[in-house]
Amino acid sequence: MIQLAQNQLWKQGDRYFRIVIWERLAIQYKETYSPEAEEGTVHDVSKKEFCRLIKGAELIEP
Repeated sequence: MIQLAQNQLWKQGDRYFRIVIWERLAIQYKETYSPEAEEGTVHDVSKKEFCRLIKGAELIEP
């Protein structure tokens, strides 16, 4: 079971997903192409959708 938390960074291929806002049923994340990138696209999805998105992705430890 994946434990999601605010500010986690996930890497899948050449894309990075950072959890910006973590709520019980929804997640807002920023998608970038570099772990240090300030600019990226922000998405609002359900927790279930986010888990599908990061399936097979690697958690980048801080």
